[in-house]
Amino acid sequence: MICLVGFMGAGKSTALVELAAHGLHAVDADSLIEERAGRPIPEIFGQEGETAFRELERDVVIEALADPTIDALALGGGAVESEAIREALVVDGHTVVWLEISVDAAWRRVRNSKRPLARDESAFRALFERRQVLYDTVSDVILPGVARRIWDRAYDAVQGMEKLPEGTRMFWAESSGGEYPVYVGRELLGSALFDPDSPAMPGTGRSFAFTDAAVGPIYGDRLGEISATVTVPPGETAKNMAQLDQSLRELARAGVTRSDRLVALGGGVVGDLGGFAAHTYQRGIPVVQVPTTLVAQVDSAYGGKTGVDLPEGKNYVGAFHLPASVITDVDTLSTLPAEELTAGMAEVVKTALLAGGGLWEEVSVLQPGEILGRADLVFACARYKCSVVAADERDTGLRAQLNLGHTVGHAIESVTAYERYRHGEAISLGLLAALRLSGADALREQVKEWNLLHGLPVELDPSIDPAAVVEAVQFDKKKTSRGVGFVLLNVPGQPLIDRPVENSAILAAVEELLS
Repeated sequence: MICLVGFMGAGKSTALVELAAHGLHAVDADSLIEERAGRPIPEIFGQEGETAFRELERDVVIEALADPTIDALALGGGAVESEAIREALVVDGHTVVWLEISVDAAWRRVRNSKRPLARDESAFRALFERRQVLYDTVSDVILPGVARRIWDRAYDAVQGMEKLPEGTRMFWAESSGGEYPVYVGRELLGSALFDPDSPAMPGTGRSFAFTDAAVGPIYGDRLGEISATVTVPPGETAKNMAQLDQSLRELARAGVTRSDRLVALGGGVVGDLGGFAAHTYQRGIPVVQVPTTLVAQVDSAYGGKTGVDLPEGKNYVGAFHLPASVITDVDTLSTLPAEELTAGMAEVVKTALLAGGGLWEEVSVLQPGEILGRADLVFACARYKCSVVAADERDTGLRAQLNLGHTVGHAIESVTAYERYRHGEAISLGLLAALRLSGADALREQVKEWNLLHGLPVELDPSIDPAAVVEAVQFDKKKTSRGVGFVLLNVPGQPLIDRPVENSAILAAVEELLS
């Protein structure tokens, strides 16, 4: 059974109509409650109070969840506050879909209604915040609640969830350039997601793998039916124009057509290079991103940025090419070299700093190695990244926040020819520099201690010239005619974008990394 949950105004009733159009027996729990009580819900609230209503709601919903004739059930916004209902949703193995909506949009939609709990805006907002955690706890799928005819596009993906390993979650990523499902879970490699008719596999053609020499031998045989494989050397040094040219020619020799798809299996380099190859080959073919490193799983696999490096700077040549889907199997982290897993933690803490709130609270106390058992944190980081991209796919404003720590981090990578530090290690140093430039001394010390705990560097190699790092900053690809804008952060969850910083201040922040 598909069970719809979400706050008032999220569009559950509209979703039922769309699901019924797909031939499902779709039922509204509120209608069942009114039928049982013989009166409208506002009257139940007014005459007997909310407690009596919740007891009736609990009984009716649990009965409906056990009814084999119901294919889709929309629950009231507060139903998830019942522990008994939450247990029934999970234990009975239903596919729970959270129709997500912002509190501002919800208030606009229901403030003039007769809903008993939509009379006072401040109480409404407090109720919204309380229920968000509950919706997140019970849901298998998160869809945009007010998106026009979302079920025409997401129906097959939602129905397919029952074929996937237990614990798999999916959310729908949206932006101006398109939309795609993101799956996060365990044992996803080799699952039904890679079947030719899977909603995660776009088009009607064949699958061609794009991977590197380190990952391919481990997981390359778990991508379903693959017609041919393009294998590139591992590491950042493979992200260049010559390797792109060679990869494109291999695709041509393999007979790849525009109806086929590329399955990019690997870390950030494979995702960037494979995505750019997909963008340029025959003016564009679909790409399915299958990230296997922590950096890629929490950040780089989402949002459509692809490209290669030039000697003058990182990611200087590239394009936006949204994936057709992202399949994130967190089990691949268990075979990741320890140093690669450690490096990936820099992107985890960066995302948590940007998101603030509950994500920062959880990540700030995370212990070394715990990320391996926290698919929920990978899911949360991916969702945050995609929420930022949704607001600014083309990186003209808000998306720049994701560059926190990267301006100095990329410069450090550049002056060391991408050989001294892994990407995440350089970013961990860049984060410390950014927090120093922000004047967030206490937060910087907290992040420094966190980095030390997780094995990330907190000091720059003394052989590196700070002046050379400052010079490399001037080649940052986000530089405009006004200069290089930094992302600064004083408080978790409140990034400051495109802030000018004097070279002398940058130099001082980099020099501090030497001590």
